[in-house]
This record gives sequence, structure tokens and C-alpha cells, in this order.
Amino acid sequence: MLSRLMSGSVRNLEREYMCTVRLLDDTEYTCTIQRDAKGQYLFDLICHHLNLLEKDYFGIRYVDPDKQRHWLEFTKSISKQMKSQPPFTMCLRVKFYPPDPAALKEEITRYLVFLQIKRDLYHGRLLCKTSDAALLAAYILQAEIGDYDPGKHPEGYSSKFQFFPKHSEKLERRIAEIHKTELIGQTPETAELKFLQKAQMLETYGVDPHPCKDVSGNPAFLAFTPFGFVVLQGNKRVHFLKWNEVTKLKFEGKTFHIYANQKEDKKIILTYFAPTPEACKHLWKCGVENQAFYKLEKSSQVRTVSSSNLFFKGSRFRYSGRVAKEVMEQSAKIKREPPEIHRAGLVPSRSCPSITHGPRLSSVPRTRRRAVHISIMEGLESLRDSAHSTPVRSVSHGDSFMPRSRSHLTDSGDGTAVISDETYSPSDSVLPTPVAEHSLELAVSRQINGAPCSIEEEKESEAGTPSVGDVAELGADSRAAGPLQSAGGEAALSETEQVNKFVLSVLRLLLVTIGLLFVLLLLLIILTESDLDIAFLRDIRQTPEFEQFHYEYFCPLRRWFACKLRWVGGLLINK
Repeated sequence: MLSRLMSGSVRNLEREYMCTVRLLDDTEYTCTIQRDAKGQYLFDLICHHLNLLEKDYFGIRYVDPDKQRHWLEFTKSISKQMKSQPPFTMCLRVKFYPPDPAALKEEITRYLVFLQIKRDLYHGRLLCKTSDAALLAAYILQAEIGDYDPGKHPEGYSSKFQFFPKHSEKLERRIAEIHKTELIGQTPETAELKFLQKAQMLETYGVDPHPCKDVSGNPAFLAFTPFGFVVLQGNKRVHFLKWNEVTKLKFEGKTFHIYANQKEDKKIILTYFAPTPEACKHLWKCGVENQAFYKLEKSSQVRTVSSSNLFFKGSRFRYSGRVAKEVMEQSAKIKREPPEIHRAGLVPSRSCPSITHGPRLSSVPRTRRRAVHISIMEGLESLRDSAHSTPVRSVSHGDSFMPRSRSHLTDSGDGTAVISDETYSPSDSVLPTPVAEHSLELAVSRQINGAPCSIEEEKESEAGTPSVGDVAELGADSRAAGPLQSAGGEAALSETEQVNKFVLSVLRLLLVTIGLLFVLLLLLIILTESDLDIAFLRDIRQTPEFEQFHYEYFCPLRRWFACKLRWVGGLLINK
């Protein structure tokens, strides 16, 4: 009896595994789920834990052993998506940024979006000018520690926080000045709301950058926002395409294509190169999902998308969820008492240390800081002067989700827009697209053992994709060899890839044709040689045409094959 119970418990353990999900406030939610559980089940558990109803804006992100980020697909089994062995570690993040976060129905949703944008600001994804950066940081201070109190907040108290990857003493003084004089009396809810209203006006709001290169070998960051597709190079936005202008997204290997129609029937194609095929596929899937979420009116309009036009070639993907308009309509129907929010302003956080954590830590060790700064600066300075093909004119966002003030600001500009000034330049604020989730098991184990993960350790663990410095150095190396040589090499490589893809497509077509002929042959043998007494087979055999085919063609062909087989068999026996 005991052995039977033990074997049963072992089988139950084999059918279950542990999942740890790091939430936006850096707390962790751990649960046990069945091995065949789908992503939707885990996501519903987390939303129930958070008491979250407006959940369509969020997703679960994980990183595979190759340090490639993925969004968990809710319609598929979790264990089949993860390339590693359990226990699994994932993160809850904002997947689709609300076009107007201040218009969200519930405060709990606004608070979670606030935490995500605060994280974006800290990791350099939300890039802005100095004046905007100071105001955003002051809102964070007001939300976390309340009104300025000389007794509690000594001189230089703002330097104890780290709002950005790097910032100067002048910026810290400006943050403290705004906090002391302009935000007195604001509650955490009000400060967070003002923070969201300011953040959504920035050009880099909602940007989750994907590092790529353009056709000239220049480094660039591609991103999908609530308002369209953007390309960032250096401290500038060099391309912007509204979602209703984007007609098709394709990828082939490392090559990513964006097809768009602008006014006056102007068609453009933008081409970029991702670091790996896996990164390119992730970029394509993110684009397909964002386009469906923000562009379509109903989820019933979602269609399965193919990554290539070649026959029997490429990946197929379909967005499975509600679209933005449906989400907003559903949110308007929410009627319940606002859930209680447990703000984590003074709780230790690896993404934005609070005032209780001591002095601000540098994200780059002192011995390497100057070298990294110089390499990044050189690459970005060269980018600012580099030419870029096909500048895209941004006429108007014009979408129903676009706030009027943002639309007005964008109407007056073209595709190229400066997103940062010299004081708050990308060399100081833009870091690589951070992979903040791929070494969480190590961090958890260290915390359990009493050794919390430091900011420097977390930053090292987050460098899962090429940094701006790395990309800039690669771009500088390619330019040193000469722009024409780089362009010629890319063109030759592209032509070779096109030929290889065409050959593979022809081979696939040939294999499919042979397979169909083989199936038809099997069906013909069943019709002519089998004794199956099935009505439709009997009717076919009795037709004059079939009898003529059987006696004039099939029987001679069968005798010829039998003769050849006997001849081959005789040769083999004689040997």
C-alpha cells in the first residue's frame, strides 16, 4: 500500500511543475501547475492574484537559454514553449501600452502601467529631454515618499534614488527643486496620474526597442508603439509609420521588411537586419500582434499571417486576443469597488532602489565606465551625421486612440524628430534593450541565501541583447571598411539569400508534388487491386471508362513492373 501511494505521488509530481513569475513591483508569485497547462491558465492565476480586470494590456515574458526574449502564447502549452527544464521563471510586463494610460478605468491598472513606465525610464527605453526627465523623476519621488520634509529628507536626498541609467548632479538638483516647490500636496494617486500623462506625450512612450541594422550597416532600434512603427537611431526618431499605413510585415532569416502605403499612393519598403533569425522572428511576431491590437476594430477581423510569399515557406502566426477598441469598451462596463493597492514605494526594488537603500549605485563599474562612455559616444556621434534612406513623413496620427495634444505635436513634424537634447543624450541614457528576466533563478537563490542581488549584478544579468555601444562599435567597424563596400556586401548577401530561398522553395514544391503523386498511386492500387466491397468503389469499378483504363493501361503496366522485378531478382540471385 505504501509503495502504491509513493508511486502515485511520484506520478503526480511528474505531471506538475513550479512556475515563478516576477511581478512589476519585483515581488514574486510562485505556483504549481499541470504539465499540460496552457499560458492562459497561468496568466489568469496572476491576474486573480493582482485583482486585475483590465488584463489585456499585459503579458508574460520569458527568456530562452539563448537569451532570446519571447512572449508566452496563451493558447499553447507552457511546457512546449519553454526550451529549458522546470522550474520556470518568467515576468509579468506591459505588452500593449495603453494609448492614453490616464484614461484607464481602474487605479490598479494605472498603477501597474506606472511601474512599467518607471522601469522603462530606469532602463533607458523611455528616452526624453532633460526638462521632461526632471519632471518625471519628481513625480516618482512624490508618489514614493510624499511631500518634501526637511526633517526626513536631507540635502541631496534625490541622489539616493536612481531614476535613470546615469544622471548628473545638476539634474538631481532640478528633480529635488521640482519636488520641493511644485508637487506639494499631491497624493500618490495624483502623482502617478500626472506621471502617466507626461510619459505618454513622449516620442519613446511604449517603445520596447529591438536592435537591428539598416541596409548601410548603421545600428538602429525598431519598436512598435500604440501609434505606429518607429525607428530610432542615435538621439533621433528617423522613421514613423502609422498603423493604418503599414500594409505588411515580413521576415526571411535575419531580414525584416515593412511595407507601407502613404498618402498619394506612395509605397515604401523598409528593410532591416536582426542579429539572429530567432530575434527577427520575435520582432515579426511582436509587429503582427501590435498591428492587430491597435489597428483592427474587432477581434473577429484577425487573420492568420504568413511571414513569406514563397510557396510552402515561412512561419504562420495569428494574434489570439481582444483588440484595443474591444478592451476599452469592456473596461467601461466594469462596476466594482476599487481594489486596495499595496504600493511598494519603500520596499527594496532591484529596478529602482528607494531612499532607504543608501547611495545611488552606478550601472557600470568605475573601471569600465569611461571606456564604455567613449565607445558609445563615438558611435552615436557618427550616427547623428549619417544619412538615412527614405525619410518618412509623419502627417498625423489620426487614430481614435490618439490624444489630441499628441496628434497636434506630431502633425507639425516629419519622420525625423529629435527625442533628446545634448545634456540628456542617448550616450548617457540609452542602454541596450535589457533582458531583465533571464537570470532570475540566480537572483532568487541569492536572496534565499541572504545575499540580495545588487544593482550592478542585475545590470550585468540584464545585458541579453547588444548594447548601444556594441552596436555602435559594429557600425563604426563597418563604416571604417567603407560605406560602399558595406552596401555591396549586404546586396551580395541578400542576392545569395534570395537564390537559396528560391531553390528551397522549388525543392519543397517538388517534394509536395511527389507526395501527391504517391498518394494518388496508392488510391489507384486500392481501386484496382483491393477486394473492398464499398459502394462508391464498386460504382467506380463498374464504369466503362475505368474498365477501359484497367485493361488497356493498368494491366500492361503491372505486367511490365512484374517482369522488371523478376529480372532484377534474378540478377541478385545469380550474384
